[in-house]
Amino acid sequence: MNGYLIAGAIIAIIVLLLATNKKLVETLKNIYKIEELRKRVFYTIGLLLVYRLGCFVVIPGINPNMLGADSALADQMNSNTLLGLLDVFSGGAFANAAVLALGVMPYITASIIIQLLGIMVPAVQKLQKEGESGRRKMNQWTRLLTIVVLCIQGPAYMANLYRTMPHEAFVMGGTAYFFIYATVILIAGTMFTMWLGERITDKGIGNGVSMIIMIGIVARLPQALMAEFTARVSTSTGSLIMFVVELALLFLVFLVSIAVIQAVRKIPVQYAKRIIGNKQYGGVRQYIPLKMNAANVMPIIFAQALVMVPALIPGLQGAFANIQGFWYNFTLAVLVIAFTYFYTAIIINPQMMADDMKRNGGFIPGVKPGKQTVSYIDTIMTRITLPGSIFLALVAIMPGLAMKFLGIQQQFAYFYGGTSLLIMVGVVLDTLKQIESYLLMRHYDGLMKTGRIQGRY
Repeated sequence: MNGYLIAGAIIAIIVLLLATNKKLVETLKNIYKIEELRKRVFYTIGLLLVYRLGCFVVIPGINPNMLGADSALADQMNSNTLLGLLDVFSGGAFANAAVLALGVMPYITASIIIQLLGIMVPAVQKLQKEGESGRRKMNQWTRLLTIVVLCIQGPAYMANLYRTMPHEAFVMGGTAYFFIYATVILIAGTMFTMWLGERITDKGIGNGVSMIIMIGIVARLPQALMAEFTARVSTSTGSLIMFVVELALLFLVFLVSIAVIQAVRKIPVQYAKRIIGNKQYGGVRQYIPLKMNAANVMPIIFAQALVMVPALIPGLQGAFANIQGFWYNFTLAVLVIAFTYFYTAIIINPQMMADDMKRNGGFIPGVKPGKQTVSYIDTIMTRITLPGSIFLALVAIMPGLAMKFLGIQQQFAYFYGGTSLLIMVGVVLDTLKQIESYLLMRHYDGLMKTGRIQGRY
């Protein structure tokens, strides 16, 4: 019954939007008119539907009747912060014991390891600078490392299933043969998910891996929304007005997140005039856009992984295992701020930017080339990174604050902040930019009549 209510509410909202926004209807018609864009959109939707179907295919050998909202595995997802977050990223496949339970997270882990190796190992740094051939080789290394990570996470996932669920749920029992073939299935499921992501990137719209993560997160939103609505209406302390306030607050959080993600500081760069043959080059002013949130979601991912370490120590479990606890949120916020500065320093190199400007005859007005330019760019990055890091820290602890002070259910609280919020906002913005570029190339209006997407000039 709840599923029909959710579907009806979504359809009603879509119909209302289409009826009140003629510009949106016209934009959808323009998207359909462009054959290449139409094919890419339908291709993306089709592969995402295949992925969502795989999230409900239970691993052979496990009784699906022992799974569900009332199962021991679902209770563990609700009580364990880290496992609950992984379940959100997988779109519920983690709690369904599905063949795609591990999703793309092992690939994300391998990518992070390769990025860190690129900082510490000179050979990997050299490979990163070799252009397309180096990129292909790095991707191959990432895939191989993903299999290594899966060989660790797969058995760990199966061991957790066997420890958490009743033994009657395992048709073949806890035999070694079952664990081996179940691990192979999990590895194949993740590799298939990676293949879907690559197909979406090549022939669809948006970044495939990011789209898969986002669709997994969004898939949990109706269920979380309905659970929050039921909790507010059925309890004596809740009310429908409070539910409306929560939705308004969530909308405000999304608006602020979009504003901060797109916020940039433009540094003017003047290029000297050069005459080569009969043509004149340079003599124009351009800008270097420095993003306030250059590190994106990576500091929160690193901080959340690190803050889970104290929760494994017996004496600190009470303080760090509670997402609403002071020490958990305080430590998470400090780590996010520290990692934001660390990751920003890695991906933005003022020395390289200054050298490139000097090589091309460019300079910042009022700043001497060389060391002063490096110092100027570094100072600006330090200043704009401070509000960006504080914003990321607030986003990271927002779910805990929403649960503690507003009494929001844990499932719904994840959408108020953390990696879920930033991934959804970032992926949606990137996808809209791609669609907008297709529309503008065909001389159609963009997605919005006012408030242009960043990057459209």
